[in-house]
Amino acid sequence: MENKRHMGLRTLNRVSNTAIYILLIVISIVWLIPFIFIVLQSFRVESTYQVGYVIPHQWGWQNYINLWNSDFKRWYLNTFIIALAAAVFVTVIQLCMSYTLSRFRFKLRGPLMRFMLILGMFPGMLTMIILYRVLSDLGLTQANAVPGLILVSVASSGMGYYVSKGFFDTIPKSLDEAARVDGATRAQVLYKIILPLSKPIVIYTILTAFMGPWGDYVFARYVAMGTSAGYNVAVGMYSWLTNDQIARMYTTFCAGGVIVAVPVTILFLCLQKYYVEGVTGGAVKG
Repeated sequence: MENKRHMGLRTLNRVSNTAIYILLIVISIVWLIPFIFIVLQSFRVESTYQVGYVIPHQWGWQNYINLWNSDFKRWYLNTFIIALAAAVFVTVIQLCMSYTLSRFRFKLRGPLMRFMLILGMFPGMLTMIILYRVLSDLGLTQANAVPGLILVSVASSGMGYYVSKGFFDTIPKSLDEAARVDGATRAQVLYKIILPLSKPIVIYTILTAFMGPWGDYVFARYVAMGTSAGYNVAVGMYSWLTNDQIARMYTTFCAGGVIVAVPVTILFLCLQKYYVEGVTGGAVKG
């Protein structure tokens, strides 16, 4: 009787696991269909406008050549500079803030954390007008939109301490105390002891800081304000989809989408393990 029950549970687990795997495969296929469509269209050379079929009749690299001869190089470089600078500065500021809130106990620490939490609940769209006015007064709009977007991306980075602080809370404070007894400064404790043990959260912070500016469109378009020299790839490529350009730029747009997506996809696939560990590790404590 006991064996039959175990066999029934084993069969039930196999059936449920099979159903879950089938569901995940279907979801993955649905998720990949648009990307596969864009890749196929990027190699279509018999026409440059939208068509009613997916597989190209003629294959070639002409769309990528057209992409290289366009302003795409400048837009891509702008985006890379913004995302790279944001990843560096945001990571440094956010990890320092997280370490401070995790290890130090000082007056107004609790109110400060609650204040940043409440302030972060307001959508950033509410600040667009005033931010543009400030950047305009500093001369960081339109052709100089790149440093302006870097400044905006970095300015409030300390408020995103939640996940990193939760991860630091899981590291025993006895390590800090032992290092301090040996004569290490607070900065040495952070950079030589805590961060080497926190590789998942460091990589998680870098990825999230990099991806924000990489996919930014609304605020980037608002700051650049019709000046091609200040566009990032999202704003620049969207300008190809106007009624007077889409007929001759559609396949080039698809090629640009592939160029933008492939490096980030490879980055995520290579660092997926650390990304997941950073999210789950930082969610243990708050």
